Amino acid sequence: MLGVVPSPSSVPDAVAARLDRFLALMRTEALEYGPEAAGFLDAAARTLVGGKRLRARFCHAGWRAVARFRDRDAAEADALWDTCAALEIFQSAALVHDDLIDNSDTRRGRPAAHRALEASHREAGWAGDAEPFGRASAVLLGDLLVAWSDDLLESALEGHPHARTVRREYARMRRDVTTGQYLDIAEESAWSVNDGGLHAERALRVVSLKSARYSIEQPLALGGALAGAEQDQMAALRSFGHPVGMAFQLRDDILGVYGDSSVTGKPAGDDLREGKRTVLVALTREALDSSARNLLDEMLGDPELSAQQVSFLQATIADSGALERVETMISDYAREADRALSGARLDNAAVGELRDLARAATVRSA
Repeated sequence: MLGVVPSPSSVPDAVAARLDRFLALMRTEALEYGPEAAGFLDAAARTLVGGKRLRARFCHAGWRAVARFRDRDAAEADALWDTCAALEIFQSAALVHDDLIDNSDTRRGRPAAHRALEASHREAGWAGDAEPFGRASAVLLGDLLVAWSDDLLESALEGHPHARTVRREYARMRRDVTTGQYLDIAEESAWSVNDGGLHAERALRVVSLKSARYSIEQPLALGGALAGAEQDQMAALRSFGHPVGMAFQLRDDILGVYGDSSVTGKPAGDDLREGKRTVLVALTREALDSSARNLLDEMLGDPELSAQQVSFLQATIADSGALERVETMISDYAREADRALSGARLDNAAVGELRDLARAATVRSA
């Protein structure tokens, strides 16, 4: 319907409807592959349930900021919703692989994909070891989701006037987040041979590649590109999106240490057990004396940390001043983002939505 601005809640609804249509098509095409393949597709579909639809929301907002600056009655075409849905499928792929890499047992309060696939092996009474089956299947599941994401994006861009720009942006996003993911796991080992004074800088590089660009900046740019953004409009979206993305991930790092498991869907202190070398950890190390720093390093990454040990590490981080410093960084990034929208040639209502999305992304409990 022309001229109707969707409420924030309708964006996830529209994306869910598009995902449902796409999944129905994928299931139909896979009928000839047999029941095991059907179960595999069901596992992929389950990864697409829930979540904040953050990337879809920012993609939609980026499109609206440009398209409705030019024409307040610009209609939301299928290409927009297909691109938003493709982003959410790619996000599911990233989460499947992320949980596998991090040995995480849960996601959104449910078993992580590799654990669910492991359980399906046991329930079916199949031969062999269920655990390696679950892990191997999850690698393939993530790969399937990446392929689905590409399929849906290509469907969106067929005959689109800005297809080349959107493809280039999407490809860059995939490269950035994959490289950022590698640097994240590398830092869990490489920190030991690098200058401690550089740990925070290196952690911020991971934040930028793995999250800030991928979660906020590039979905915004994709939406803007779909709408035919001009150079200054794209620059404004990027200048807003990157600091919001930085703040978003820093908030995520805090929740990984202090989050309420009943809200986050992950065990309390999960990042401590996984040994994540976040900005929060880097700033803590800078503030500790050598004996306390050695103890922190010894405890980080121990999957058997007790609740009492997690509480001790939480207190150590807070008492070092690192938690307060990261909160200050989040506030600084949020202010930087807000300034980027001042005077930009973007739709006023969309600018308001972008500011609301920024608050939701950076001031949250899950």
